[in-house]
Amino acid sequence: METNKLIDLVVDALANLKGQDIETLDVSDMTIITDAMVIVSGTSSRHVRSLADNVVMKAKDSGHQPLGVEGEQQGDWILVDLNDVLVHVMLPKTRDFYNLEKLWKISGSARRAAQSRS
Repeated sequence: METNKLIDLVVDALANLKGQDIETLDVSDMTIITDAMVIVSGTSSRHVRSLADNVVMKAKDSGHQPLGVEGEQQGDWILVDLNDVLVHVMLPKTRDFYNLEKLWKISGSARRAAQSRS
């Protein structure tokens, strides 16, 4: 499945269950691990689990088997690895603490600055 279509599938799955503050990041020029990240907040541990489960179900229904799902027991941060897209489903306090959006934007800015000096 094309990365953009997979991102659309993920965002739709999250929006259908009222995921909050859905953000997509293109990290393809920063890492070889994945092409994109989708970050979303859930209102409770149960909501976080439901959002992640819905992403997994929709991905499987479209023929895209997740490589792994981590953090389901704790429920404050669940990572769904869809290979080309990593999905981070988090409680707001966890999302605020780790601030992945800022981390990856800074990493990208630093890398672009280093490349322009070369």
